[in-house]
Amino acid sequence: MFKIIMYIILAAIIIGLSIGGAHLYKVSKRNAQEMAQYEGQGEAVRRLPGRTLIVYYSLSGHTKDIAERIQKMTGGELYEIKTAEKINRYPWFYLTLKKQLNDKKYPALSGNLPDFAKYNTIFVGGPVWWYTVSTPMRAFLEQVDFADKKVVPFTTQGSNVGTYFADFTAAAKNAKIQKSASFNNMPEKYNQAVDNKIAAWINSL
Repeated sequence: MFKIIMYIILAAIIIGLSIGGAHLYKVSKRNAQEMAQYEGQGEAVRRLPGRTLIVYYSLSGHTKDIAERIQKMTGGELYEIKTAEKINRYPWFYLTLKKQLNDKKYPALSGNLPDFAKYNTIFVGGPVWWYTVSTPMRAFLEQVDFADKKVVPFTTQGSNVGTYFADFTAAAKNAKIQKSASFNNMPEKYNQAVDNKIAAWINSL
């Protein structure tokens, strides 16, 4: 009986790894196809969006990386959304997030909110959690009124943005939502292509 149970567990692990490997392969192939259109020499930003603020929340560092690239290209100012208590990626991390989303009880934030009146354009970026807006970003959106400013959403994610942009638009009070962009978490070999994608996006605003 014990051997049968062990065989069942082993089979489940093998199936899980196979499914995970197939998914990663599909994501990698899709990333390569997307980035192929942005390969080549660096694209310059030709249309600056006026006085710019880049607001971001980042846990793993991916969103921070994209925010800093936008800042470098636009000469804008950065504002990082910070939680009052550090969020740790413990084993039950995603279960906690799911409960926060279901209960609509989001983590407390620290620091003062930025003064939006000083800016023409506000980029706002965060990671996709459970195929939607991360809980720290939701906490931020609950507290702010964009007062008819141009707001440019962007995301980082493993592969799928889910309903992020629709949910963000619904929660961003009095925001004039502009063209959004999403960025899968990419290996370093795509750095130049990612920069080109960001520049092309900024030029399209």
